[in-house]
Amino acid sequence: MDRRIAVALYVVAMAAIIVVVDVAFFRNRFWERLMVNVGIVLVFAAFYFRFR
Repeated sequence: MDRRIAVALYVVAMAAIIVVVDVAFFRNRFWERLMVNVGIVLVFAAFYFRFR
């Protein structure tokens, strides 16, 4: 699999998880939503750099 396609799929998966978590749990809570989104991005970044 080409590296660009793999990174694109990784970013799309991260965005999908963020949207699902936002809609399911944090609809009207701005700060909690922001903290969870940053946490999700940090976890995805950690896995990306670990398995790069």
